[in-house]
Amino acid sequence: MRADGLSDAIPAKAPARVERKSDRDLVITRTVEGPAPLVFDAWTQPKLFERWWVPQSCGVSLIAFEADIRTGGTYRLVMGHPSAEQPVTFFGRYVEVTPHARLVWTNDEGGEDGALTTVTFGERDNATDVVVHELFPSKEALDQALASGSTSGWGEQFAQLDDLIVVLGAQA
Repeated sequence: MRADGLSDAIPAKAPARVERKSDRDLVITRTVEGPAPLVFDAWTQPKLFERWWVPQSCGVSLIAFEADIRTGGTYRLVMGHPSAEQPVTFFGRYVEVTPHARLVWTNDEGGEDGALTTVTFGERDNATDVVVHELFPSKEALDQALASGSTSGWGEQFAQLDDLIVVLGAQA
């Protein structure tokens, strides 16, 4: 067990499905074992988000996460890697925040190539179906995101989220 309460060995769960739905649409789906309010909190409370967002295997650290999670609010996420000269900053604004059901944000660091991300949380039988939809402005922007590997960590991220939800559920 790590100091943050997550285990070092993340058990295998149902895989995240990453599907290109069109020239501009990427959809990631995954069921998380836990109620929608708890899963939504893990996405919207910075102290919880920091515990699962970055895939452990990639060697990247989350340096800072600042977020005003409300419709019209902004976020700023700073990540670093030991081999990188400068940290990478991701930022944007929240277009929609519907508690326990839906988050929509811009990815402004990408400029005109930035995606619009929509995450929905559908609860059923004490589990939450999470659907992440990324709408890119062009086929080329999505092609570039896929080629860069920036979409490859979703399976590990969701496994880490599962682990956190177990810890949070035990604390409730």
